Amino acid sequence: MDPVSYKTAYPKPKELQRKWLLIDATNIPLGRLASRVAYYLRGKHKPYYTPHIQCGDYVIVVNAEKVRLTGKKWDKKIYRFYSGYPGGQKERTARMIYEKDPRKLIELAVKRMLPKNRLGRRMFRNLRIYVGDSHPHQGVEVEKITIKV
Repeated sequence: MDPVSYKTAYPKPKELQRKWLLIDATNIPLGRLASRVAYYLRGKHKPYYTPHIQCGDYVIVVNAEKVRLTGKKWDKKIYRFYSGYPGGQKERTARMIYEKDPRKLIELAVKRMLPKNRLGRRMFRNLRIYVGDSHPHQGVEVEKITIKV
């Protein structure tokens, strides 16, 4: 009789293969874009996905200024920040954040979809967002990902 192993095989850090993925944000709704980016950052598209291991890919988002918000969200969507001090709560609309830095909208959406722990913060570091069509990662082999609208 053969001994059967019931142990789950986890990938070792050296076995992980991490790619660079390029996503064009042109005319894609913010939530749909952010959920797909978070999905790739976590590594859920890989067969050896493990929740407690950082096995996701590097993600480059270009054309951040062309992201879309549906309905009246530009003026009705409120982002709240709290400094920790009395009276330190601030509110900004999506339009105010976009006018200051269009990349910040995508950053906030993706960051809030990742785990709220050390692993989530490490995953967030693998995200690069750029305004415009070009990015400085030209020497790296990049795989282009399309998101259906």
